[in-house]
Amino acid sequence: MTNTTIEQEIQAAGKNAPRVKPSDVELAIAQECYFTAEQGVFGATRARSGVPALSLLTICVLVMRNGFTVTGESACASPENFDADIGKKIAREKAVDKVWPLLGYQLRDQLAKQAGEGA
Repeated sequence: MTNTTIEQEIQAAGKNAPRVKPSDVELAIAQECYFTAEQGVFGATRARSGVPALSLLTICVLVMRNGFTVTGESACASPENFDADIGKKIAREKAVDKVWPLLGYQLRDQLAKQAGEGA
């Protein structure tokens, strides 16, 4: 199930309480960057690593609107199966999975303050 499918089920069930929605997650993301571990090593050292496996590890960095960053990774076991676009999609999905609890905490904190809890 995708997050969008789950959101549709929540709406169909008539659940209208405050919650983090897929659109909230996307709005919280200001920028996204992708690179392979090999590209990261080259950028840091200006030298090739000589480790072919590093070119099979795709990394996604999401920069949130407040400047916080989260990462996601996608590793390919077989070089023959490596596809940069698929690796980026998987790495992004894993990074987005880390955004949900952050926004959930933020929302719960706001709700607690509104209710006068934890003050």
